[in-house]
Amino acid sequence: MKILLIDGTIIGSKTGAVLEQVKIYIEQLNDELNLEIIKLADFNHQFVDGRPLGEYNDDMRRLVREFEEADGYVLATPIFQGSIPGVLKNAFDMLHPRTMRYKPVSIVANGGTFQHHLVIENQLKPILDYFRCLVTPNYVYTTSSHFGEGNVITDEDVHDRLRELARVFVQYVEMSKHLSKDTIDKP
Repeated sequence: MKILLIDGTIIGSKTGAVLEQVKIYIEQLNDELNLEIIKLADFNHQFVDGRPLGEYNDDMRRLVREFEEADGYVLATPIFQGSIPGVLKNAFDMLHPRTMRYKPVSIVANGGTFQHHLVIENQLKPILDYFRCLVTPNYVYTTSSHFGEGNVITDEDVHDRLRELARVFVQYVEMSKHLSKDTIDKP
């Protein structure tokens, strides 16, 4: 199964460091999953304005294909100004509403204050609910106080929570294998 680990920003490196750690923990639990990290920073983004997919550049079409071909996702996002980055929302806006349907998703996020973890609850989860994703009930939120030099995670509690996130995600991946992705509400 192909699992996309998405670094949902075009700047900074703490979010990517958390994503790399999650990848290690998932691999320790299930080395048969095809884990692929993609960084939104590696794509030439265009603003989504409702035109047909074929009218966007190659990178935007490739991003959509990556999402469509994946069987699950780990989303990593920083929290900027009390919100998810516009580039991540723009990527979601490119996707057909059924792209992520009944596929497992776990969330890791990083922000400047402890209070910004609520952005996951108030903004990101409703978007994922719209896509009808299988969102794991646990997410991990970090702040700069959890990192040492070179963006190494130094907080053992964060490591424990990332291990737990990986464990639950792998179980959701197994569960999702047996769920039909077909829908009753055909277009």
